Amino acid sequence: MSLKNVNYVESGISMTLKARCWRLRAFMTKHHRNKEFKMDNTAYPALNELFVFLNTTLTNISIFYSRIPGSGILLKYIKNSHQNDPFRTVLEVMLLVFGIIYLYKNKYRTDNSFIELTPKEIEDLVEEWQPDPLLPKITEEQKRELDKVPIINGSTGPRVKLMNGKTVMNLGNFDFLGFSINEHLKEKAIETLRHYGVGSCGPPGFYGTIDVHTEFERTLSEFLGTEGTILYSQGFSTIGSAIPSFCKRGDIIVADEGCNFAIQKGIQISRSSIKWYKHNDMKDLEKILQKIKDEDIETGRRLTRRFIVTEGIFENYGDISPLPKLIELKKKFKYRLILDETFSIGTLGKRGAGLTDYFDVNPQEVDMIVGSMCHALHSSGGFCSGSFEITDYQRISGPAYVFSAALPAMLAVCATESLLHLSRNPYLPATILSNTKSFKNALSHVKYIKVEGSLDSPIFHLRLNDDVIKVDSSDEKDKLLQEIVDEAMNNGILLTRAKYLRSQEIFDVEPSIRICITASFTKKEIEKAASTIKNVVNKVLKNKIR
Repeated sequence: MSLKNVNYVESGISMTLKARCWRLRAFMTKHHRNKEFKMDNTAYPALNELFVFLNTTLTNISIFYSRIPGSGILLKYIKNSHQNDPFRTVLEVMLLVFGIIYLYKNKYRTDNSFIELTPKEIEDLVEEWQPDPLLPKITEEQKRELDKVPIINGSTGPRVKLMNGKTVMNLGNFDFLGFSINEHLKEKAIETLRHYGVGSCGPPGFYGTIDVHTEFERTLSEFLGTEGTILYSQGFSTIGSAIPSFCKRGDIIVADEGCNFAIQKGIQISRSSIKWYKHNDMKDLEKILQKIKDEDIETGRRLTRRFIVTEGIFENYGDISPLPKLIELKKKFKYRLILDETFSIGTLGKRGAGLTDYFDVNPQEVDMIVGSMCHALHSSGGFCSGSFEITDYQRISGPAYVFSAALPAMLAVCATESLLHLSRNPYLPATILSNTKSFKNALSHVKYIKVEGSLDSPIFHLRLNDDVIKVDSSDEKDKLLQEIVDEAMNNGILLTRAKYLRSQEIFDVEPSIRICITASFTKKEIEKAASTIKNVVNKVLKNKIR
């Protein structure tokens, strides 16, 4: 059999396919000469025509393919990809086949028991349907508690007027600097509202960011001494967005057991490996960090991102974090520090710049300074300050930044003006400190309660002294504390029990009355309020001694 007329056109034909055809031709020739390959004479022309057909078809396909722009690059890419990773080629072919089958496959229903209803049957079902209530029915205990919540007639502030017409001194307000009664801030808010409107109704990364937002970020960065700042729309969501922006599954977070509810949720959302150290116990923190380091050496665990998370002033306890020791440990064990300064901004330090100002520490030693503007700055929203890399990364990875509407312009302006007003009046933090010390000294000798919180913290808690008061359950403690709150209000002092979502709190918190001291009160008012609370506590608890 003659196979000389089987020729190939070189251009555009796969070298692999040609090599296989040549090997087939050589095989047939060899066995034909050795007479091992026997074939009927009528089969030779048919086989010859087959090779001619294949040759012509491959040549035409090659010529057509070579005329497609970029075909040579694609062919080279496929060849290199197959040589480097043949499994990838198999996977891509399988996906292509699946896509073609899925595209041309007939549609089907997952529920074959579908029954088409008549219009009358639909009307009958609509009439029978009864919607569930928007809110579940409250229990009798919840109703009694709601009935005791005072209703304020008018705006909030250091002194508020109740619906019964009585004016009381407000010690449950987080307005530490008294900006709620600042007329200049009110005028700026109204002016901004008339100029910019209510809000941008768009996320900051799209068209929500305007000049007043960047102005606040620049002002806060200069005030704190950090490189950059990112502005969030919601105070509660700020820490819950900043933590999972950097902490992912497999990373390690070492957090204080006393962290507030917002921090707890941010840590849980991150899905990182979480370690808790005893509240404000630096020895326990160092012990845990050393244990993690030893486990790394023993198991050969790969290096991941690692963070220490804590608060400046703890909302649930009123004490202050030892920042210098935290920085020392984070450097020793190569961790990053996330510090929530929601309650320390505006209240601690000579300038009111927070914990770094209070301990005279370079703010750039703290990797992330996070906080809410809902309290001392008397606005809304939150912030995260740090290096440019940290703040810019959150603009594309922070859930609460990317998927939330931008902060209304008037609230951003109010926060900026609050910072400027604080800078122009550096005596305000000192006034808070003086009032705090006077109040705590007046309550230091009440045997029925414990005053918990650092001496310089404007937030502190009144908790029952278990060594004196014979109450065991948390519900009974809440009832006693509520009696103190009610009696104090009758005497012109507005207090509040600290409220918790106990079903979702990671660690149980002892019931307490949370007191906030502001710069709006005079020393005489503070001393009078402390004396009133002291008398109320003695009156309510004198019959509960063990």
